Amino acid sequence: MKYNDYRRFSREVSVGSVKIGGKSPIFVQSMTNTDTHDVEATYRQVLALSEAGCDIVRITAPDIESVDTFAQIKSRGVNTPLVADIHFNYKIAVAAANVGVDKIRINPGNIGSRDKVREVVLACRERGIPIRIGVNSGSLEESILKKYGAPTAEALAESAIYHASLLEEFDFRDILISVKSSDVQTMIRANRILAEKNDYPLHLGVTEAGAGERAIVKSSIGVGTLLSEGIGDTVRVSLTDNPLEEVFAARRILDALSISECAGMDIISCPTCGRTKIDLIPLLREFEQRARIEGLDRKNIKVALMGCAVNGPGEAREADIGIAGGVGEALLFKKGEIVRKIDEKNIVDELIKEIKLL
Repeated sequence: MKYNDYRRFSREVSVGSVKIGGKSPIFVQSMTNTDTHDVEATYRQVLALSEAGCDIVRITAPDIESVDTFAQIKSRGVNTPLVADIHFNYKIAVAAANVGVDKIRINPGNIGSRDKVREVVLACRERGIPIRIGVNSGSLEESILKKYGAPTAEALAESAIYHASLLEEFDFRDILISVKSSDVQTMIRANRILAEKNDYPLHLGVTEAGAGERAIVKSSIGVGTLLSEGIGDTVRVSLTDNPLEEVFAARRILDALSISECAGMDIISCPTCGRTKIDLIPLLREFEQRARIEGLDRKNIKVALMGCAVNGPGEAREADIGIAGGVGEALLFKKGEIVRKIDEKNIVDELIKEIKLL
């Protein structure tokens, strides 16, 4: 069954050149961590994120002066959609809309009065800019917290729906919704509720997940569970790390789910055992690093690195390219056929060379 056959239907919203929702692919987002006032550093990071496979980049806009950075980056011909992340001051949102950002991210509840929200809506409508509503455990209004007693999934979903209604009062429906929690189960349940109650595109993520394997596991479970149920239109893996790592992790989640719209290398390798005849663990790490550095990890191919002759040849034949280890050497398979033997010390070099020819 194709992914779109069971995917939740959401209305289509344009974010610059990217159309989110409908039958569009699942897009990857990340956020710069540079000082927004440093135009050069922010510009370089936007380019690096884009080259790594990030489809949409969010940049914080802490004050009016920072809005000029968006204008300068856009003037340099950057095609990757830019999202202005804004809190509290509606004038920053209006200014960002005026310089042509591709999306505004706000929490209407902390923007201020109804009139201030209206000013943001009018500025966005005039320029065809969508608004992403962002709600998390720390942004819930007092009335909803009092009602539920804690930032529960129901509380988060109700807050997001309420904020969407504020924009709808001004006949504005170019809306995207993001409800995040650092608690994986809460994040999953909140998005399930939202998926049933509206048709706005949903942005998925486990917020404040931390760093390293623990954070990636949390994000993989939260984002992966919802995507496997057909829920979600864009994703971010939030890491306390270089933003490029967020993109790589998000791409791996999409690849693991075999979502056809997302191209990327699928690496299969055995967990190793006493039958393993080559030093597979460091070999795999070296291969993954080389493939990423040389930009090969985005090729839509299956690569097998197997450690012995039991399952190795069969798995390698099923891949586009792969190796099956022997004593101090490996058989290289390509499109199901044995190509040649490779000395163990040359395995990664030979794999990289052959992948470039595919």
